Amino acid sequence: MNETKKRHNRKLIFIPFLSLFYFLFVPCFIQAQDSTLNKKEPSRKKNILVGALYEYGYIFPSVKFLQGDNLEHMRIDKYQSFSARIMFQNSGREKNPWYQLYGYPYLGLGVWVSDFYDIREMGVPIAIYGFINGPFHRWKNLTFRYEIDLGMTGNWRHFNPVSNKYNIAIGAERTVFIHLGIGLAYRFSPHWEAELNMGVAHFSNGAIKVPNWGLNTFSPRMEVRYNIHGNAVLKEYEQPPFKRIMSLEITPFVAIKNVVMLDSVDVNTIPDYQGVYFPVYGLRTTFNWQISHKSKFGVGMALTYDESKDFGIAVENGKLILKRLPLLHGIRASIYPSYELVIGPFSLLFQPGIYIYRQQYHFQVPEFYQRIGFKYTLAHHVTFGFSLRAYNFQVSEFIEWGVGYQFNWMKK
Repeated sequence: MNETKKRHNRKLIFIPFLSLFYFLFVPCFIQAQDSTLNKKEPSRKKNILVGALYEYGYIFPSVKFLQGDNLEHMRIDKYQSFSARIMFQNSGREKNPWYQLYGYPYLGLGVWVSDFYDIREMGVPIAIYGFINGPFHRWKNLTFRYEIDLGMTGNWRHFNPVSNKYNIAIGAERTVFIHLGIGLAYRFSPHWEAELNMGVAHFSNGAIKVPNWGLNTFSPRMEVRYNIHGNAVLKEYEQPPFKRIMSLEITPFVAIKNVVMLDSVDVNTIPDYQGVYFPVYGLRTTFNWQISHKSKFGVGMALTYDESKDFGIAVENGKLILKRLPLLHGIRASIYPSYELVIGPFSLLFQPGIYIYRQQYHFQVPEFYQRIGFKYTLAHHVTFGFSLRAYNFQVSEFIEWGVGYQFNWMKK
């Protein structure tokens, strides 16, 4: 079977989703012919929309598997996907300061299915995700928008040293993915709008299971959305005055790290490729200045204990043997600047760091690392969140899960 025919057959996976789109949206379109004539403002508090999204994108060939070291000996650098989504927009009838500050964005849930043109080695991944889609600027019917997606992806054909030995990009059946994009949306009528969007995405399991080089993509997107009740007029309220806030946040965190030695020919890969799991413990302290309703800037220090660094891993008779090393081998200290994009009680964290203390050993990660994460603040003091620590802007080291406490001081 030639490559053209195989790719044609793979597109058959989208037939159920296209059928779903037809039965969802054709009745809506027929109904819209009469409902658009109603000029009265709806009495509801929310706009409810359903959407269908298609993307055709590019995969950055960051590892040999994607460059052609695979069963078909071809580059894996393209993919397509389809997503069905539902979203909500507060129409402005409720006073909600953060919601108005961000221009009344759409908040929603989506189901996503993708085809990477290599089903045998990558499967047909399916994701469930949440997203925020908000405006940078609105004109009459045209809006310049941004979107942030965060979800969980499953149904991967992941790495296996026997049955799928080339796929070192995806090491586990489930991964987290994040997508950042910008686009233009145009409203054709009170019920119908469309958006052209482009952005980047990253798929990774956070090194909970390695190998985990991850996937990085760039893609244009096209979405058609239907507003079930018709577009409502957005109302604005006077915002309360902002008071500058200084805070000291103390956050203990934990993580799990997977270590394998597949590069050694002495290891029996069938039972041992699962490797060894080690705990990671740490403490972050961050001093923040909140300069507006949306932004926090700060500096911080992190102390991390990585138990995998307290062991030397050797191979004897085809088995992994752990040898205890001095305690100090596992301790690392780092400093970092911090920025938080504040969205009501939620925050998106950006904290690039540099190690100022650690033991020297072979195959250690670079001194400069990157941390990106999400945080929820309860009653202005208690925080819950997670963050991904990575290096080289694409390789995950581990996922940190933390519960913290903020001490706040307000300034006029």
